[in-house]
Amino acid sequence: MAVGATTKTQSTDKHGVLRAHPFFKDLGDTLIDRLAPRVITTKMKKGAVIFRKGDIGSKLYAVRAGAVRISAPSEEGKDAIFNLVVPGELFGEIAFLDGGQRTADAVAIEGCELLVIERRDFIPLIRDNPEVAERLIKILCARIRKTSEQVEDIVFLGLPNRLAKVLLHLYRPSGKIHVTQREISQMIGVSRESANKQLQDWQRKKWLKLERGGLVIFAPQALRDLVSKSLV
Repeated sequence: MAVGATTKTQSTDKHGVLRAHPFFKDLGDTLIDRLAPRVITTKMKKGAVIFRKGDIGSKLYAVRAGAVRISAPSEEGKDAIFNLVVPGELFGEIAFLDGGQRTADAVAIEGCELLVIERRDFIPLIRDNPEVAERLIKILCARIRKTSEQVEDIVFLGLPNRLAKVLLHLYRPSGKIHVTQREISQMIGVSRESANKQLQDWQRKKWLKLERGGLVIFAPQALRDLVSKSLV
């Protein structure tokens, strides 16, 4: 069961909300008109559990604002972090499509605004419109590619390159990234101390600034250049 305070809000323009999200914006007026009345806009507080691994999944989530951590807990109390979902992305698609159990936990790591769609409302849309199914297939393929890439990165890339890639994924010009050093270190497969050492080095270079509960990136191009060099 999900815990944590949530607030459901009725958007004054559901059509505009959908068109502003990358997944839905090109669906066309007919599909948007059909889907808009069925979409719920939900606000989640930082730390709220959206769903737990093993829950039966019936909802698809699209992030409008904030960030969501996708992870799996171990018996020792540690988390394996698979992804941090940022605005413009979807999550929860596996259980949503097959009606089975959630494969991971989803937790808001900062205040979030989500679009929520029930399976019973969306599946008929997929059946009637192959282009919607094609979009979801592309999402699933991208997720598989990303998982493969993360494994390759751990094997072939050094810590600075892996860390730069994660920070660029989370980067938003608007300001602070609300992610802890522990979460970052778990995503790239290193100790918190090792990640902190590299972050401190970049802070001295004024590429970023470490703050309580997150960081601010000042030099995203420097991080991009570092990643580009690793691909040569």
